Amino acid sequence: MESVLHNTKLGLKLPTDPRWVNLAEMDLGEILTDHAYCEQKAATACISLIQAYPDRLELVEELAPVVTEEWGHFRLVLVELKKRNLRLGRQRKDEYVNEVLKFQKKGVSREEALLERLLTCALIEARSCERFRLLSLYCADEELRGWYHKFMVAEASHYRMFLDLAELYFDPTAVRLRWQEYLYREAHILQEMTPRGDRMH
Repeated sequence: MESVLHNTKLGLKLPTDPRWVNLAEMDLGEILTDHAYCEQKAATACISLIQAYPDRLELVEELAPVVTEEWGHFRLVLVELKKRNLRLGRQRKDEYVNEVLKFQKKGVSREEALLERLLTCALIEARSCERFRLLSLYCADEELRGWYHKFMVAEASHYRMFLDLAELYFDPTAVRLRWQEYLYREAHILQEMTPRGDRMH
C-alpha cells in the first residue's frame, strides 16, 4: 500500500512539506475538528452525487457504502476527541475546497458536470490521503500514527474509485487530460495558500 501512496502515484504535483505535521500537532483539537468536518462533507458529497445521478447504477452501488464509511470516520474522530478531553469546534470555511470548486467548468451539461464532480472528489481524496500519510509517518504520538494510517488507506481507495468511475463513464483519454489540469491547478492553489496546522487541506 505504501508504494501506491507515493505522490507520483497519487498524481499530486506539489508535495506537502512534512513540517506541516509540526503545525498540526500544535493544537490537536483544531486539526481533529477540521478532520471531522472533512469526513462529514465527504459523506455529503457522495449523497449529493447519488441524488443527482440515480440513473448511474455503478455510481450508486460504489458510493452508497462510502457514505456509511465516511460517516463512520466522522464518528471515529468524535471518539478520539472525547478520549483526549477535547471538543468538536465550529466548522470553518474551507478555502482549499472552495478554490478547487471554482475550477469546475460552469454552464456545462449534466453529463459534463458529473466528470467535474468526480474529478473534484478524487483530487480532495488524494490530497487527504497524502496528508494522512504524513501524519501516520511523522506524528509524535505513536498511537495517532497508527490511527491516521487507517484513514490514509481508506482515502487512497476512495481516490481511485472516483477516477475509475470517471473513466467508466467518459473517454479515458479525456479524463486523464482533464485530471492533469486539475492537478496543476491544485498545485497552484496550494502555492498561493499559507500552510495552516488547523486545516487538513
